Amino acid sequence: MPSDETAPTATPTRPIARVLPFTLLWAFGIIMIDQATKYWAEATLVPYQAVPVIGEWIQWRLVYNPGAAFGIGGDYTWVLTLVAALAVVGISIFVARISSVRWALAAGALLGGAISHLGDRLFREPGFARGEIVDFIDYFGFFVGNVADIALVGGAIAIVLLSLVGVSSRSPERRAPDQSLEAPSTETH
Repeated sequence: MPSDETAPTATPTRPIARVLPFTLLWAFGIIMIDQATKYWAEATLVPYQAVPVIGEWIQWRLVYNPGAAFGIGGDYTWVLTLVAALAVVGISIFVARISSVRWALAAGALLGGAISHLGDRLFREPGFARGEIVDFIDYFGFFVGNVADIALVGGAIAIVLLSLVGVSSRSPERRAPDQSLEAPSTETH
């Protein structure tokens, strides 16, 4: 039988309760930044008029998007609202089970972006559940997006990378054992 000195010691873990508030705060921050920048864009920019930021590569261009990416499905905004609501529910359930800080960052970005887009769909013109997304960051004249889009894409890429390298969302990240937690040896000589 192994002695207490060679027995494996338990490694402290980061419980879900300590990661969840951080995840929700991160999501809330993304929502606030996204909505503030959309407010700025509507107050400052002229619709469809380009304002160069980095030459023609990145420009400010205010557009209202009734559809999904690239304006797809603009006639079915209510369906997109339903999909956004289901995504928020699904991501929320996932977020409630995360105990990894890296996954919390990725999922918090997804949650913040999804909630912000859902808010646009629910409360912006032309009406409830038919609202248009405010887009204002033009990338190379190919795609116009917003801060929520950046959070959604960044969160999705992070989740793919975390999955590929084998980081578990539910297994807390390991830390060095705290020497004060080790039980004193009970061996007698």
